[in-house]
Amino acid sequence: MIIGVPKEIKNHEYRVGLTPSVVRELTRNGHEVIVEKHSGSGIGLENDQYEEVGARIVETASAVFAQADMIVKVKEPQPAECKMLRPGQLLFTYLHLAPDPEQTKLLVNSGATCMAYETVTDDAGTLPLLAPMSEVAGRMSIQEAAVCLEKSKLGSGVLLGGVPGVEPANVVIIGGGVVGLNAARMAMGLGANVTILDRSITRLKQIDELYEGRIKTLFSTTDTIESQLRTADSVIGAVLVAWGSSAKTCHEADAFLDEEGLSLSRCCHRSRWMF
Repeated sequence: MIIGVPKEIKNHEYRVGLTPSVVRELTRNGHEVIVEKHSGSGIGLENDQYEEVGARIVETASAVFAQADMIVKVKEPQPAECKMLRPGQLLFTYLHLAPDPEQTKLLVNSGATCMAYETVTDDAGTLPLLAPMSEVAGRMSIQEAAVCLEKSKLGSGVLLGGVPGVEPANVVIIGGGVVGLNAARMAMGLGANVTILDRSITRLKQIDELYEGRIKTLFSTTDTIESQLRTADSVIGAVLVAWGSSAKTCHEADAFLDEEGLSLSRCCHRSRWMF
């Protein structure tokens, strides 16, 4: 099989579909790998590193799409890339189709077989290809929350971990899945007061037992979300809607903001939202 790796063109996407070590395994097993030049430069992987393990470097993305039986990417194909796909070709990448009907239409029209990493499940019903991205997102959310709380960033000037004699920040995490739990671990490690809201009692019990009460757990309802928003310094949205669009703000939070007459930007002076 000819496997093609085009350079990612989505804004601020620096990753690459295959690293040289993976290319080496593919070429050792008889596959041909073609890589668009400078595909890995954003993460310090140069053309010669791919050539050393058997890849062939080509000048353009169109050359990759024209020759490859299978395209391996990281992010969803942009419209120009969708139009280069053809019937019978395989596409492996993250797609996130729910909020993007235009991409869905273009992929259907291409006739290609498209595999979305985020929908691949294992025997236990979990999402092994989405989980690493969720771990990264959860941990980075707390880094970003700490920055957003700085006064220079229009935050309230609250330090996540506080200092002796001063209360630490209250971090509220809506959703107790992979994103939420990784965010909670980071926030707890920095000394913040952490509360996780979720609609699964089983999941809340697991978190409570695992962290022995160091993370507060609450069943997610309109009342509990409203109550937590009033005292939160940072709110992390970590809700996974299976086969649906990821929540930007949950319905309960939207209702609270509407009832209180607060715009999201005004609310941010107290609660730094991270969605």
